[in-house]
Amino acid sequence: MVALVLAGCNQDTIFHHYEHTPLSGWERNDTLQFLIPTSSQRAVVKRDVEIRMAGDYPFQSINLIVEQTTLPARLFRRDTLNCNLVTAKGKIKGEGITLYQYRFALPDISLNEGDSLSVSIRHNMKREILPGIADIGLRLTAY
Repeated sequence: MVALVLAGCNQDTIFHHYEHTPLSGWERNDTLQFLIPTSSQRAVVKRDVEIRMAGDYPFQSINLIVEQTTLPARLFRRDTLNCNLVTAKGKIKGEGITLYQYRFALPDISLNEGDSLSVSIRHNMKREILPGIADIGLRLTAY
Protein backbone atom coordinates (compact mmCIF):
# COMPACT_ATOMS: atom_id res chain seq x y z
CA MET A 1 0.00 0.00 0.00
CA VAL A 2 2.82 2.44 0.80
CA ALA A 3 4.38 1.89 -2.63
CA LEU A 4 1.13 2.96 -4.32
CA VAL A 5 0.99 6.17 -2.32
CA LEU A 6 4.60 7.03 -3.14
CA ALA A 7 4.08 6.32 -6.84
CA GLY A 8 1.08 8.66 -6.87
CA CYS A 9 3.26 11.53 -5.58
CA ASN A 10 5.80 11.12 -8.36
CA GLN A 11 4.41 13.86 -10.59
CA ASP A 12 6.18 16.89 -12.05
CA THR A 13 4.30 20.04 -13.02
CA ILE A 14 5.62 20.95 -16.46
CA PHE A 15 3.27 23.89 -17.09
CA HIS A 16 0.91 25.94 -14.92
CA HIS A 17 -0.44 29.29 -16.07
CA TYR A 18 -3.60 31.41 -15.76
CA GLU A 19 -5.11 33.84 -18.25
CA HIS A 20 -7.21 36.64 -16.78
CA THR A 21 -10.78 37.29 -17.93
CA PRO A 22 -12.75 40.41 -16.98
CA LEU A 23 -15.14 39.78 -14.07
CA SER A 24 -17.65 41.95 -15.92
CA GLY A 25 -17.85 39.35 -18.67
CA TRP A 26 -15.85 36.80 -20.66
CA GLU A 27 -16.95 37.01 -24.28
CA ARG A 28 -17.50 33.80 -26.22
CA ASN A 29 -15.15 34.88 -29.01
CA ASP A 30 -12.39 35.80 -26.52
CA THR A 31 -10.31 32.63 -26.87
CA LEU A 32 -7.55 32.18 -24.29
CA GLN A 33 -4.20 30.93 -25.61
CA PHE A 34 -1.60 28.83 -23.80
CA LEU A 35 1.77 28.05 -25.42
CA ILE A 36 3.61 25.15 -23.79
CA PRO A 37 7.35 24.99 -24.49
CA THR A 38 9.16 22.05 -26.05
CA SER A 39 9.18 18.88 -23.99
CA SER A 40 12.62 17.68 -22.93
CA GLN A 41 11.44 14.11 -22.39
CA ARG A 42 8.81 11.60 -23.38
CA ALA A 43 5.94 11.54 -20.87
CA VAL A 44 2.30 10.82 -20.22
CA VAL A 45 0.75 14.14 -19.24
CA LYS A 46 -2.26 14.81 -17.01
CA ARG A 47 -4.14 17.93 -18.16
CA ASP A 48 -6.31 20.03 -15.85
CA VAL A 49 -8.31 23.16 -16.56
CA GLU A 50 -8.55 25.44 -13.54
CA ILE A 51 -11.18 28.13 -13.00
CA ARG A 52 -11.29 31.02 -10.55
CA MET A 53 -14.82 32.33 -10.26
CA ALA A 54 -16.68 34.94 -8.22
CA GLY A 55 -19.69 33.93 -6.13
CA ASP A 56 -22.06 35.90 -8.38
CA TYR A 57 -21.54 33.66 -11.44
CA PRO A 58 -25.15 33.15 -12.66
CA PHE A 59 -25.04 29.46 -13.69
CA GLN A 60 -24.51 26.06 -12.08
CA SER A 61 -22.00 24.95 -14.71
CA ILE A 62 -19.82 26.15 -17.53
CA ASN A 63 -19.06 24.41 -20.82
CA LEU A 64 -15.56 24.87 -22.21
CA ILE A 65 -14.02 23.89 -25.51
CA VAL A 66 -10.32 23.03 -25.25
CA GLU A 67 -8.44 22.75 -28.54
CA GLN A 68 -4.87 21.54 -28.67
CA THR A 69 -2.29 21.24 -31.42
CA THR A 70 0.82 19.15 -30.81
CA LEU A 71 3.82 20.32 -32.82
CA PRO A 72 5.78 19.45 -34.90
CA ALA A 73 3.41 16.59 -35.86
CA ARG A 74 0.41 18.99 -36.11
CA LEU A 75 -1.85 16.59 -34.19
CA PHE A 76 -5.16 18.31 -33.39
CA ARG A 77 -7.43 17.41 -30.49
CA ARG A 78 -10.68 19.00 -29.30
CA ASP A 79 -12.24 18.28 -25.92
CA THR A 80 -15.54 19.61 -24.59
CA LEU A 81 -15.53 20.00 -20.84
CA ASN A 82 -18.77 20.31 -18.88
CA CYS A 83 -17.80 21.78 -15.52
CA ASN A 84 -20.42 21.37 -12.79
CA LEU A 85 -19.86 24.08 -10.19
CA VAL A 86 -22.54 23.27 -7.60
CA THR A 87 -23.98 20.10 -6.11
CA ALA A 88 -27.57 18.95 -6.71
CA LYS A 89 -28.45 20.63 -3.39
CA GLY A 90 -26.99 23.98 -4.51
CA LYS A 91 -23.73 23.84 -2.53
CA ILE A 92 -20.69 25.40 -4.24
CA LYS A 93 -18.10 22.73 -5.09
CA GLY A 94 -15.17 25.15 -5.35
CA GLU A 95 -12.76 26.14 -2.61
CA GLY A 96 -12.41 29.74 -1.45
CA ILE A 97 -14.20 32.69 0.07
CA THR A 98 -14.58 35.55 -2.43
CA LEU A 99 -13.16 33.70 -5.44
CA TYR A 100 -13.82 29.99 -5.82
CA GLN A 101 -11.16 27.69 -7.25
CA TYR A 102 -12.10 24.67 -9.38
CA ARG A 103 -10.05 22.02 -11.18
CA PHE A 104 -11.42 19.81 -13.95
CA ALA A 105 -9.50 16.96 -15.59
CA LEU A 106 -9.12 16.42 -19.31
CA PRO A 107 -8.01 13.10 -20.80
CA ASP A 108 -4.30 12.36 -20.46
CA ILE A 109 -2.04 12.76 -23.48
CA SER A 110 1.38 11.43 -24.48
CA LEU A 111 4.18 13.78 -25.43
CA ASN A 112 7.37 12.83 -27.21
CA GLU A 113 10.69 14.53 -26.67
CA GLY A 114 10.70 17.71 -28.76
CA ASP A 115 6.90 18.16 -28.79
CA SER A 116 5.34 21.50 -27.91
CA LEU A 117 1.67 22.38 -27.47
CA SER A 118 -0.62 25.20 -28.42
CA VAL A 119 -3.83 25.12 -26.37
CA SER A 120 -6.86 27.38 -26.69
CA ILE A 121 -9.84 27.56 -24.33
CA ARG A 122 -13.17 29.29 -24.91
CA HIS A 123 -16.59 29.00 -23.35
CA ASN A 124 -19.52 27.43 -25.18
CA MET A 125 -22.47 28.79 -23.25
CA LYS A 126 -25.74 30.11 -24.72
CA ARG A 127 -25.04 33.50 -23.17
CA GLU A 128 -22.56 35.49 -25.28
CA ILE A 129 -20.92 37.23 -22.29
CA LEU A 130 -20.32 35.39 -18.99
CA PRO A 131 -19.86 37.54 -15.87
CA GLY A 132 -18.10 36.38 -12.73
CA ILE A 133 -15.14 34.43 -14.17
CA ALA A 134 -11.78 35.83 -13.02
CA ASP A 135 -9.20 33.42 -14.48
CA ILE A 136 -8.88 30.29 -16.56
CA GLY A 137 -5.78 28.18 -15.99
CA LEU A 138 -4.07 25.18 -17.50
CA ARG A 139 -1.91 22.73 -15.54
CA LEU A 140 0.11 19.95 -17.17
CA THR A 141 1.66 17.31 -14.95
CA ALA A 142 3.97 14.56 -16.20
CA TYR A 143 3.93 11.18 -14.54
